[in-house]
Amino acid sequence: MYRKILVAVDGSAASLRGLDEAIKVARIANGRLRVVHVVDDLIIGADYVPAVYYEPVIVSLRDSGAKVLEQAAAIVRRAEVPCEQKLLETLGGRAADEIVRAANEWPADLIVMGTHGRRGFKRLAMGSDAEMVLRLSPVPVLVVREKPEAS
Repeated sequence: MYRKILVAVDGSAASLRGLDEAIKVARIANGRLRVVHVVDDLIIGADYVPAVYYEPVIVSLRDSGAKVLEQAAAIVRRAEVPCEQKLLETLGGRAADEIVRAANEWPADLIVMGTHGRRGFKRLAMGSDAEMVLRLSPVPVLVVREKPEAS
């Protein structure tokens, strides 16, 4: 049974759909959620941002991540599902690695995340955190599309 469900959020419509599905699973299983957001401290390299601006930008990224987490946690609380939140940080690593690491450390029974469902060149150019989590995760992963495919 999926009692400990880790949900990755980034504030996008796709991650909010994933959050909604995680809430449904938690209700059925009488489970709890841990909502996570990954901040990449090296997303802005020294080549692009002068050192004097680097720290304020990192603080801003952390603050934005904390807001995303609080918004997600508020949705979960309104659904009356037990929830905790955690801001994850990486120094130039992949978000997928941090998500899987957090799932292992908790330990989660299930990972839930949204996906934009990109295909072709867009997928190649932008990469897919959801696909990488699927490849790396030792626990089941529920991937929720941003918009259901038209039938």
